Amino acid sequence: MSEVHVAGVGIHPFGRFEDRTITDMGVRAVREALAEADVAQGGFQAAFCATAYGGVASGHKVLSRLGMTGMPIVDVEAGCASGGAALMLGAGAIRAGAYDTVLVFGIEKMPKGMIRSSFFEPWQEESGLAATPAYFALRAQRLMQDSGVTKDDLAQVVVKNRRHGVHNPDAMFRSEVEAAAVLGSRLVCDPLHLWMLCTPNEGAAAVVLRRGGQHSTGAVRVTAAVLRSHLPGSVLNESTPMSGLADESVPAPSTLAATAAYEEAGIGPEDLDVVECQDTDAARELLSYEELGLCAPGGAARLAQEGATALGGRIPVNPSGGLLSKGEPLGASALGQVVTLVHQLRGDAGHNQVTGARVALAHTVGRGANASVVVLTR
Repeated sequence: MSEVHVAGVGIHPFGRFEDRTITDMGVRAVREALAEADVAQGGFQAAFCATAYGGVASGHKVLSRLGMTGMPIVDVEAGCASGGAALMLGAGAIRAGAYDTVLVFGIEKMPKGMIRSSFFEPWQEESGLAATPAYFALRAQRLMQDSGVTKDDLAQVVVKNRRHGVHNPDAMFRSEVEAAAVLGSRLVCDPLHLWMLCTPNEGAAAVVLRRGGQHSTGAVRVTAAVLRSHLPGSVLNESTPMSGLADESVPAPSTLAATAAYEEAGIGPEDLDVVECQDTDAARELLSYEELGLCAPGGAARLAQEGATALGGRIPVNPSGGLLSKGEPLGASALGQVVTLVHQLRGDAGHNQVTGARVALAHTVGRGANASVVVLTR
């Protein structure tokens, strides 16, 4: 199987941009990635565009603007994991020998306010069962029960990520916050306060993948790119109209994806130097620690309290500031993580550089029913 290397990355900052279309943002990210990879017209053989709200032929619009069409252009949707799914398809196509160079990009311009989704049936919306913060809160309550997490622990996740986001020029929120202010923000759905929830927004990210060759020494490698879906029986996710106690024997999609990714990459969680993980809400990050094997079940609160997941700690998590700082444009979210981690592995992440980073993991969860895990190495 051929090695897959990252030849170039590009990003449009995450935030709100009334003067720009989703296509405008995609063009900027793609141009940056292609320029860094030194890829011109006809230099890639396929493109995969991740988006959830972009509409029909979103990828075609971006590449038409650039005059770069003719090859297969595939739009990919898997909720927040859309970018991870697109990367899996692109990397898999190169490994299979179908292409030498592939463009993968994600774009999104999220509606303001509560996110509506066709994932839910009309009767679920009409019954008030489609409000995602309610599912997040039930999941947080379960984590508090099982892992001893407190509201203070949730607030400290926000404090950590907002501190990391200060030096990220592509983040929406770039100011530190105190735990008291987090806990003083409006209660949305107990135990989650407003500042514990990420902000849906707009942005784009792009990655050029290339088959490894003799001139690829020192390049960042995509060692694993995995997507998994939920198994029947789990009731603590958004695929069900009500949430309650889950069958403990049913592994979460994140655990399924992480296990497969570790096996594919030939590593374990103990080998990771830096992680970008899903922090749609503060509790989601803590749960990710357990689902990704960064700690034993029930150990998330202690791992965070020890400072292990902060910059300078044993396993820094979300040095970009995470979604709590960047906000989340769904289609661009996972690829934004990959862009961040490529910079980490190259050693050019600036103030947020993790010293000596060689192995990195990106993790996203989409609609509670998908999970993507990408392992990058150098």
